[in-house]
Order: sequence, then structure tokens, then C-alpha cells
Amino acid sequence: MKSDLNEAGSVSLNYNGKSVDFPVFKATHGPDVFDIRALYKHTGAFTFDPGFTSTASCESKITYIDGDEGVLLYRGYPIDQLAENSDFIEVAYLLTKDHLPTREELEDFEYSITMHTMVHEQLKNFYNGFRRDAHPMAIMVGVVGALAAFYHDSTDIADPNQRRIASHRMIAKMPTIAAMAYKYSTGQPFIFPRNDLDYTSNFMRMCFAVPAEEYEVNPILSDALDKIFILHMDHEQNASTSTVRLAGSSGANPFACIAAGIASLWGPAHGGANEAALTMLEEIGSVDRIPEFIARAKDKNDPFRLMGFGHRVYKNYDPRAKVMRKACHDVLDALGIREEPLLQVAMELERIALEDEYFVQKKLYPNIDFYSGITLRALGFPTDMFTVLFAVARTVGWIAQWSEMIGDPNQKIGRPRQIYTGEPMRDYKAIETR
Repeated sequence: MKSDLNEAGSVSLNYNGKSVDFPVFKATHGPDVFDIRALYKHTGAFTFDPGFTSTASCESKITYIDGDEGVLLYRGYPIDQLAENSDFIEVAYLLTKDHLPTREELEDFEYSITMHTMVHEQLKNFYNGFRRDAHPMAIMVGVVGALAAFYHDSTDIADPNQRRIASHRMIAKMPTIAAMAYKYSTGQPFIFPRNDLDYTSNFMRMCFAVPAEEYEVNPILSDALDKIFILHMDHEQNASTSTVRLAGSSGANPFACIAAGIASLWGPAHGGANEAALTMLEEIGSVDRIPEFIARAKDKNDPFRLMGFGHRVYKNYDPRAKVMRKACHDVLDALGIREEPLLQVAMELERIALEDEYFVQKKLYPNIDFYSGITLRALGFPTDMFTVLFAVARTVGWIAQWSEMIGDPNQKIGRPRQIYTGEPMRDYKAIETR
């Protein structure tokens, strides 16, 4: 990847009586960036930025977020346009190849992904080593990490062809691995993928079909899940994406890097948000208890907070939530299950959040996790599968980010610094004198 950093002046730092100039780079969108790579060299000092919230760790052309304006772009395209007009495979091509495909390019890409959806037959034995009640994310971390042992012909990151094959294999096999994790937890036999189905329909069939009868994919339900996958594909340098890049910076094979990303995604502060939103709805239980919980949410002295409302990044309406809201309501209408108590609670909470002055003023809009949790519940997935579905979708973004990192001429092995606040140097004392 050729660097497109554009220098737009410099900034001076005065420290210990010495003035040092640092370049300022201008981004396509977003704030200017101070290039402090030579800070320690010239000053002997570091910066302190826990969580890296004010630090750009890399240059990227994949995703852009403007939280204040409620904007999310994939390769420059607004997320709502892609979710409404495209499908998973086309957006996957966009993220991994950097442009929307021609019809011929799309057909070739779809064929390549489809031909890689099966997993090595011996991989099935790997599942038998887990307890039946194992969390499916634990299974995902183990199985995806083990792919390097089954497909060691595509682990040489210096070979562009092997990188391409590994990328296609992971995008293709992740739904199969996820569906197998689900089937294993239910005690049902694994269902093999079918080449005549699209990516998302194939996944739904592998999850919900049984050998005893035919399974027909409902196109409304499949379309809703396809949108969930598109909306979750990438989201700038979040915790799991940064983990993939950090693991990849050491030269680790791509399967290991994606397994590391899955482990990071598993955290409740990251990939578990939609599960937490659904748990909250279950805690509320019924519509008549909503005022009690709304009052608690407004009480500054009460630690309770409404899950699925507001967003750390988006200070405006989450652009993904607009698409997800429509898909959610389409699913509820198609299944005719609006009378379920939990969904009634969700719909009433949604109404209050969009109309109540307190929520509107604080911009606590329903976010994507609120709607995706309800939708996935309606589709029939248990809550412990929610983060697994997130991982299926995010694999595309991880692959795109990993591939970009491999080709970045500025990339170095990740090695954050620290502020040491422990004991000063001291001499060892024999145990008899302590």
C-alpha cells in the first residue's frame, strides 16, 4: 500500500528549553494529525494516552466514522446506501479489494468464497473436545486458531497468493464454523453448506435446518441478517481490529490474528453489547415496569443505565441503527410476533427514547445493538450466539485491515510504551536480612 499522507504544516513543542517541530498530516476526512514518531528521539519523552483515544496507530483507507455527525463510510460509501442497495458478498469485495466490483469481478469473488465454505473433515473432531455447554465464542477462538494447523499451505504472509487464499478461506469458512458451534451446543448434527445459496441464506440453513426435513429460507429474515452482517463488517480501529493489527504486526499467521480478534470481541464492553441490551429487556420484563426503569435511568445516583441507547462514538443517531430499525420491524411483521412481552417492552422503550425530552436532549437514541439484539432474538438465535454472529460479519473487516497493514510501508511491530510508577532501583537483600 502506497502511503498517501499529506503534510499540511508543522507544530512546535517547547520542552526543557528546546523547540522541536513535528509534521502535521491532513486526512481525507477528520482532524489533522501530529506526527510524533520522532518525539522520543528529539525530547526523550513519551505521550500518555490510555485507550489510545487521541492517537492514530495507523494510516487506513477502509472505514471512516464521524461520531458527531452520525456518519459511517466504507471506502467512502455511506453505510446506509450499502446496506439498502448491496449484499454481503459485494460489500465484502469492496472492503477487501478497495472498489465496488464489476459484475464479472463479483461473480469470480462469489465463486471463490462459495468454493471454500466447507471445512476440513477432521476439523469436526475438534468440536468433540469441548463440553456441550461451552460458550460458542470459546469454541470460535479455539477452532479458528486451529485453522493454521489444517490449512498451513496459506500461512506464509510474504506470499500474496497465500494471503489471498487465506483471506477467502476465512470469509468463507467463518459461517460454517459458527453454525457448527451452534449445532454442537444444541446436540443436533452438523449441516453442510450448499453452493446454490447466497452467503447469508446458506448460514441460516446451516444453523436451523435438520436432516429430517427440508428447510426453506425466508427471504425477509435472510435480508435482515444480511444487513446485520453488512452493518457490523468494520468500524475503524476498535478493540478487536486493533488486536488483529497488533497480532499481525509480529508476523503471526492470519488465522492466529483473526482468532485474537475474536477473543477481543468476546469482551462484554465490545461485542457483547447487543446481548446486554436483550438481558436488560428481560430484566424489565413487562411494559408496566418501564416507568420504573426510566426513572432509574434518569437518577444520577442510581448506577442502572439503559443498554442499547447512546454510543461511545456516535453523539448523533447511529447511522447503522436507522437501517437496523427498519429491518427489525420487517422481521417482526413477517413473523407476526409483536405480541411477545419482551418485544412489546422493546417497542415501548424505543418510542419513549425517540420522544422523551430527557433522551432526545442527551442524544440517547436507540443504537444498532438495541435493534440487532431484538432482531436476532426474533430470528431464533440464543443470546450466547449474538457475539458469534458479530464475529462472522467482522471477519471481513479484520481481513481487510490485516491485509492493509501487511502492505503498509510505515508498519512496525506494535510496541506501546508506558509510564513506570513502581519502586525505584533497589538492591537485592538476602532472605535472612528482610
